[in-house]
Amino acid sequence: MVEKQITLKKAITLSGTGLHTGAKVNLTIHPAPVNHGYKFKRIDLEDQPIIDALADNVTMTQRGTVLAKGDATISTIEHCLSALSASKIDNCLIEVDGPEAPILDGSAKFFIEAIKEVGTEEQGEEKKYFVVKEKMVYENEELGIKIVALPDDEFSADVKISFDKSLTLSNQYATLDSLDDYEKEISACRTFVFLHELEPLLKNNLIKGGDLDNAIIIIDKEISQEELDKLADLFNKPRVEVQPTGILNNVDLVYSNEPARHKLLDVIGDLALCGMPIKGRIMATRPGHMANVEFAKIIRKEIKKRSLRPEVPCYDTCKEAIYDINDIKKMLPHRPPFLLVDKIIELNEKSIVGIKNVTMNEPFFVGHFPDEPVMPAVLQIEAMAQTGGIFVLSKLDEPSAYSTYFVKIDNVKLRRKVIPGDTLIFKLELLSEFRRGMANMKGTAFVGNTIVSEGEFVAQVVKNKDIK
Repeated sequence: MVEKQITLKKAITLSGTGLHTGAKVNLTIHPAPVNHGYKFKRIDLEDQPIIDALADNVTMTQRGTVLAKGDATISTIEHCLSALSASKIDNCLIEVDGPEAPILDGSAKFFIEAIKEVGTEEQGEEKKYFVVKEKMVYENEELGIKIVALPDDEFSADVKISFDKSLTLSNQYATLDSLDDYEKEISACRTFVFLHELEPLLKNNLIKGGDLDNAIIIIDKEISQEELDKLADLFNKPRVEVQPTGILNNVDLVYSNEPARHKLLDVIGDLALCGMPIKGRIMATRPGHMANVEFAKIIRKEIKKRSLRPEVPCYDTCKEAIYDINDIKKMLPHRPPFLLVDKIIELNEKSIVGIKNVTMNEPFFVGHFPDEPVMPAVLQIEAMAQTGGIFVLSKLDEPSAYSTYFVKIDNVKLRRKVIPGDTLIFKLELLSEFRRGMANMKGTAFVGNTIVSEGEFVAQVVKNKDIK
């Protein structure tokens, strides 16, 4: 089944205080059209600039992720993006009337609740994923940071954090096996800060909107009650104490490993800046906003690289074929030795993928060539045409009652010879809507990751009884 892009059914608004500015801010998330992605709009500025939520636009990652376009910035966006990504929303416009998103309680819980309240809806275009095809790594050995992405059918994540100098927080782990578990397992986990970080942040004119209600304060040094009283005064709060667990008594932990779970929340939010949902398993050791964004940039580079070349279909020999050779014989009139498609492994509304295993037993190798067997290029084109024929006939109620005839072949390119032992993968994609019995398709043939031939095909469907 083809997955569709998703947006909100209607707009939602959340209001609160900016973590670093301390200013009141309103954030409204609007539905957006297909292929829009995530964009932030600074409605408090004169020209109301729109900033694409992409890693390319990140300018700072100190205590939060900051996007910029010209002089316009928007910061502390990771919790909002995390909730949108976990809710599988593809397109929305996020209007903010200040330079940062509201911190709320330091988690993504209120974003998730607001999204659930209005609901989401499918859109008319297919959802686009970044599919991890091979191991991808970002590593900073000096800081002990490592983020790895491995191939997987869905998104999942593992996070490990460690703080060598902390008295109370050493190693913690968090795992999310499915985004369906995000609301329950991750969304309510709040940001955390070490005690030694608070005063420098205040002195550097940061966390003006910090509050003992929107962060977990972890005690990482010996501290007197006098110093705790001073800290409470800084935040205009009643006196605080250190709990046996090594945190201030301002909050109770949702989970014993809440800091690690919040890091996982941040990973999801920052990786949303790659521009599309991910299919793969993320394993992050000591992640932070800087490392998360650098990894998102690595994914962005791979996305751009893939956009410059046709995506090679994934051929999993363990998966059952959509159509095997017997199914194909019921659809195509061709028979050996001129039936050149062995099976169909993918089929959706806009494309089809077929397989041809080339062996030394092919009859054409007898004469092409006896001492240097090479599959004739015209037969590669014919095999692509047959795959396209299967695609067209699959859309009909009685495919056996029709035949496809290719009336035009253009822009054929032959790039590499095909020899015995090669497995040909044919991908045919619709270039325009199938109508009035005519189909216009782009065909590409691969061996491994290499394109061996390609062309454009126009086919006409004719009912067999009408053939004279």
